[in-house]
Order: sequence, then C-alpha cells, then structure tokens
Amino acid sequence: MTDPLFLLDAVADPLPSVGTLLELPGDEGRHAALVRRIRPGEVIMIGSGGGHGVRGVVVEVRGASLVVEVVGHLSSPSEPRCFVAAQALAKGDRSELAVEMMTEMGVSEIVPWQAARSIVRWSPDRAARSLAKWRSTAREAAKQSRRLHVPEVSEPVTTPQLAQRVASADCALLLHEEAKDLLAEVDLPAAGSVLIIIGPEGGIADDELSELTRAGARPVLISDGVLRTSTAGVVALAGLKLRRETGSAS
Repeated sequence: MTDPLFLLDAVADPLPSVGTLLELPGDEGRHAALVRRIRPGEVIMIGSGGGHGVRGVVVEVRGASLVVEVVGHLSSPSEPRCFVAAQALAKGDRSELAVEMMTEMGVSEIVPWQAARSIVRWSPDRAARSLAKWRSTAREAAKQSRRLHVPEVSEPVTTPQLAQRVASADCALLLHEEAKDLLAEVDLPAAGSVLIIIGPEGGIADDELSELTRAGARPVLISDGVLRTSTAGVVALAGLKLRRETGSAS
C-alpha cells in the first residue's frame, strides 16, 4: 500500500536534506499520531502541497506529533499541460464532490463560477465559508489520492470574469450537451493551460454561451446523455488526461 501523505507548509524548496529530523505537528501530526496511530518504524510522506515533499521514517511519537527522519525527496512529474476547471456552483454537496473527484484526477486549479442558472448564490458573507470548504475538500482529496500538488481553488468569478480567463487560456473547452464537436476529437496544445468549463445543473444560459464562445471557448460534447455538474468535469478531465498519457493528441 502507498505510504500515507501528510501536508506541512514548512516543507518547501529547498527540501530538508536526507538525514534531517523533521517534526509533523498541529492537526496533521495529531491525525497521524492519534487517529492513524502511526508508530516508529513506519514510513510516511510529507508534502508542502506545492508539488514537492519528502519520504521519512517515523523515529518518535511525541504526544500529538511525529518526528520523522528524512530518507528521500519527492516531486510531482513535470507536465507540459495544466488543466484548469471552471466549476459552476451547485446545490448541496455536489460542488464539493466535483472538487474532490477532479483533485483526485490531477486538476491544477479550480475556479468557482457563479453562473446565471446556479441555484446556489455565494453572497459576500457566505463566499468566504464556501471557498474555505472547497479548499479544505481539495486538500483532503490530494492527501487521499497521494498527490503532492494540492490544486489552487481561486476566488469565485462571474461570467464576464470567466470570459477573461477563456481569452488568456491556451485552450478553452466548454462542456455542452448540444455541441457538435466531440471532446475526443479536439486537438490539444502541446503545452500550456487547458480550461474546462462545467455548467450548473440548470445548464448554461444562451447569453453566457455566446459570451464565452466569443471569448474563444469551444463547445464540446462528452456524452450521449446529460451529465450532472458534479460528474461532467471529472469525465472530461479523465478523457483529456488519458489522451495525453497515450499520446493520441498533440
């Protein structure tokens, strides 16, 4: 089984040298020592969330923290493309489910989108709490999937702001049930950012569709049915990453 991963902001570049003793304190240390009950001799990974980390052997349990001897360095593989998901706000736990699954698939950034037909509205007093929940979900999903990179969850955007993101992306794909082009047939850039736009449960409004396509987004079809907003993004991301890994697109 893969060694468990914990996150510690203090683990940064340059990484602690091999042989260094490193303490895992705070909530992460408490979870490791008291919940996971990790003991001396076990091997764990500690990452910064920014793509780098260390592997270490636990040498001591200090109450609610661990002391680890660094035995090696870790880093996420360098990739020519990064995938960014603009996720429309959804009701209930649908948004968090989307964040969780896309993190597991290796998305680089998630942009909360206040779409016209989103039932959920992030008012100023609610936005901070909701954004913190998305970020916590991404962090925990990265740990669960043993990913050294925790995707950035950026500030929420309106449709005009999203159109600006479209214009600056190297490729922007808008998931739409009436699109003529299949996702599998779209050429991807050899390098750069690929923006995936996932609409709300009520669908993307006509004026939003026009605004985003004018900015450069390309509508694409990913299924012969209508997928929920919580699953559409991860299906698209999985298809794009599979094509990248097999080299079927350039």
